[in-house]
Amino acid sequence: MKIAPYDENAYKMDHPRGTVSFNYLLMGGEPGKLENFRYILGRQEGDFSMPRHRHTFEQIRLPLVGDMNLGEQGILREGEIGYFPEGQTYGPQEDPLGDPKQLQLVLQFGGAAGLGMGAGRGRGPEARQDGAAPRRERREVKFPRPRYQSVLIMNPAHFTWLPVPGSAGVERRFFGSFTERAFWIEYLKVAPGARWASATGAGRRLIVALSGEAEVAGTKIGRLTALQVEAGETLDVHATDETVLYVVGLPPVRRPAVPSDQFDIVSSDGGIEFENPREHAENAAAGA
Repeated sequence: MKIAPYDENAYKMDHPRGTVSFNYLLMGGEPGKLENFRYILGRQEGDFSMPRHRHTFEQIRLPLVGDMNLGEQGILREGEIGYFPEGQTYGPQEDPLGDPKQLQLVLQFGGAAGLGMGAGRGRGPEARQDGAAPRRERREVKFPRPRYQSVLIMNPAHFTWLPVPGSAGVERRFFGSFTERAFWIEYLKVAPGARWASATGAGRRLIVALSGEAEVAGTKIGRLTALQVEAGETLDVHATDETVLYVVGLPPVRRPAVPSDQFDIVSSDGGIEFENPREHAENAAAGA
């Protein structure tokens, strides 16, 4: 089990657009591996724009402060959960900087298509010594054809808290299980003085405390503490204040007996494809 306390001073200007700083909560796996992931707190530091695009990997986003403009797909409001399926196009995005600054939990991970997360777009390329704009090598990349018709937006406030059997003072909001990988998203609420002890063989759990204070494995956790709990490990949470935990479960990726042919082969410089070729070229030249 990993316990990562929130560090307000850990933000880095790593986004290639240059207007979002990243706080890396949890990282797992190597680029291209089936079950790798990256859990980030993204804080907007300036006006943000992005053309329509899609990724080779899955994303789950939870705006903690401010909204996120999805372009033609609408608005992901503060407190809502957005699931961005691998291969699903969204945008164009135009988000002016707000006050307070927009803050968003972003989980990126390899999907059921079996492509892993790839190198991703989190860190920009190294600057060239001659001062010219950095460029990435273009190559053929497989993009999964989307399983869903759009970004899925969930409003936790519209879900019911249900008691967890055998755990007095513990309630759950279950938001759903998705794709043939069957990853799931849920909230757990632990009342003051209550204890939630759980283990599952279904897969790794990535957890972020949204509020409250509790003790886990002798360590005090508070708001935005991140936990990585492996399959089969027991998580024992003893709440001192009412604590709400945001849980994403990631079962192993399984390969099909007959390989899928539901991919598009495109020329790209990474795990992202811009819809407009001219915009793609301009962003590649700018290191986006």
